[in-house]
Amino acid sequence: MFEFLFKYPTTVFTKGKLVLLGAWPGWLLPLLILAAAGGLGWLIWSRLRTLEPVKDVTPRMQQQRAAAIWGMQSALVALVLLLLWQPAIVVAELKSQQNIIAVLVDDSRSMVIADSGTDGKTSREAAALAALKSGLLSGLQKRFQTRVYRMDGSLSRADKPDALQPTAAATHIGAGLKQLATETGDLPVGAVVLLSDGAENSGGIELDSISALRNRRLPVHTIGFGREQVSRDVELEDSSVPTRALADSRMRATVSIRQRGYAGTKATLTAKDGDKLLASKDVTLAADGMVQTETLFLNAGAAGVRRVTFAIAPLVGEENTLNNSLTRLVSVSGTRRRILYVEGEPRWEYKFIRRAAEDDKALQVVTMLRTTENKIYRQGISDPAELSEGFPNKAEDLFGYDGIIIGSVEAGYFTPRQQELLREYVDQRGGGLLFLGGRFSLADGGWGASSLAELLPTFLPNAKGTFHREPAIAQLTAAGTDSPVMRLVDDPAKNIERWKTLPYLMDYQDPGNPKPGATVLAEMMAPGRAKMPLLVTQSYGRGRTAIMATSGSWRWQMSGALGDPTHDTFWQQLLRWVVADSPGRVVASIPEARLTDDGHVKLTATVRDKAYVVAPDAKVVAHLIGPEASSVLVDLTPVPSAPGTFSADWTADRPGSYVSEVIAARGQEELGRDVVTFERQDGVAENFHTELNRELLEKLSSETGGRYWKLSEIDTLPSEISFSEAGISVRNTKELWNMPIVFLLLFSLMAGEWFLRRKWGMI
Repeated sequence: MFEFLFKYPTTVFTKGKLVLLGAWPGWLLPLLILAAAGGLGWLIWSRLRTLEPVKDVTPRMQQQRAAAIWGMQSALVALVLLLLWQPAIVVAELKSQQNIIAVLVDDSRSMVIADSGTDGKTSREAAALAALKSGLLSGLQKRFQTRVYRMDGSLSRADKPDALQPTAAATHIGAGLKQLATETGDLPVGAVVLLSDGAENSGGIELDSISALRNRRLPVHTIGFGREQVSRDVELEDSSVPTRALADSRMRATVSIRQRGYAGTKATLTAKDGDKLLASKDVTLAADGMVQTETLFLNAGAAGVRRVTFAIAPLVGEENTLNNSLTRLVSVSGTRRRILYVEGEPRWEYKFIRRAAEDDKALQVVTMLRTTENKIYRQGISDPAELSEGFPNKAEDLFGYDGIIIGSVEAGYFTPRQQELLREYVDQRGGGLLFLGGRFSLADGGWGASSLAELLPTFLPNAKGTFHREPAIAQLTAAGTDSPVMRLVDDPAKNIERWKTLPYLMDYQDPGNPKPGATVLAEMMAPGRAKMPLLVTQSYGRGRTAIMATSGSWRWQMSGALGDPTHDTFWQQLLRWVVADSPGRVVASIPEARLTDDGHVKLTATVRDKAYVVAPDAKVVAHLIGPEASSVLVDLTPVPSAPGTFSADWTADRPGSYVSEVIAARGQEELGRDVVTFERQDGVAENFHTELNRELLEKLSSETGGRYWKLSEIDTLPSEISFSEAGISVRNTKELWNMPIVFLLLFSLMAGEWFLRRKWGMI
């Protein structure tokens, strides 16, 4: 209908430029229109004053009728004047048979899904080929040269459309278009036609791909296939789990689920390591299309690489069951983490914390207990020289610990140099620091007035006497219910109830108010007092700090049932939190632990010496072990803009799991090593987000000057695609005076104006 009324397709008007071909200057046209409108207005209002009043017509109505007549007459004159100036549109148009149209057909595995065609049961690939054969390809060939390409993980020529088979494991639309723009740089490609379901496995179309097309003014016309919304499907959208963990530690994993057609249905979410069940949870599926997030707590197990699979068993009638599971790699470390515990006086808390740590093979607690003014008692030391002179005065000695606990010790016990080392320990080394309540702790120990006050996660009270030997009850906060540190039993509801039944604390200390950004995991209530924070954590620099504002948690052990593991479980988890994220001298990393259909990986390592000062002169090598025991050594080179950082690009040439051990040395001295794991998964991404991604296809067309086409519209594509500035094109002038819409407007304005004048008696 549009082309019938306006003579030309919409593309001419969107891509063309309006011009006036008449010999008279353009500025004269609006002046004449204004003059004509003014003259007509004067004539009408002059006549209006001479007309006799009409029965039942007020003066205001008469004026409104006159205004309508004036408007229609002015519009008629303006249209006639515009036609005298000969309006036209200049638009770039491809020369016939001198340009190439690149036809790209998505050849990935998602195109085999049978949800297209008039019957809704034809595969997307078959529907795309049917569209080509039903006149689209022949229509293009009448006007242009054509080249057909198959597009999946890369781009390649296809001699015949019938040769296309939707078996490829991935779709990289952006990479394919960029490859096309590069490889056809010396060819007159006038436009691109992309037939696809919009599945893009690399996360989106990158800006450099769009820029490559824009630089050549190459429009991409897209045709979508598939349903925009499935009717019955459960999909695990994403899962998050720590990539590193200590052996036998409790890990918190989150899984995002989206479904359609199963709202309110019960399902079981599981986490498995091979055939071993790590955790399970009964979930009720949320409303259609809504993403819900579920939390699981699972044990990391023994040292090694865990391949954790999260899954929901297929439900009755599911259209796609391949998106019901996700796999993540977790590197579990068996290295014992060392904690330095400084205690200012013998007390029960000291004894029970040590006892809890002794049962944890991942922890080694080295303690120095002040027995008298100038004497300390050492336990858990590795050699006789360790801590022989008291608290360390050198960075290389203190920074060898992964965590530090400061018990009932006043700030003045540490020299200014030692206090500065503690600050650098958290900020620069990235260690964990835990303060315990006690007679000489926190505000009573002068920590609020010390140079380390900024390390604390609370603003300490400006007073003494904050330590009270009175009972207090611990309870979880909302943040604590989601924290692995506070999880005594796996079931969330039972865990909250378990905390409510814990024996009371023997004492408590007022820790003050939490700082902005701090997290309160537990609170305590004492008779006659308002709630106070019990366990408060915060991040500081590269590390973390915490306050446990009591020295009386030992009653959880002494007053609990025989064999009750509550006290040991809590302290083991809290101590693991203190040390779990403390980095070593070498920290290796990769952008993404899952390589989807592409083996390229960028290895990065940050190297520091024993004092945790960056070591830009180190030699760094990565030893990579892959599937079938394949092995290779890769040198990492310094990153000029980041001293102490080294990187290397490498390609995993086959699917499977990879372990990379990064070793740094300075001369003959080894500075440290770290292990990072990753996995190349081919063909997995095609199982997810299988609906037609119309939004991506429309955005691609819009940003390149093309258009998104429905199947019902493609009959006109061969003619409209010619309006492009790419390839070999000429600028054609399209006259507008003889458009049918012009004659309809002229007739309508004249007839309408006459009809109204006759009806209102204004002839």
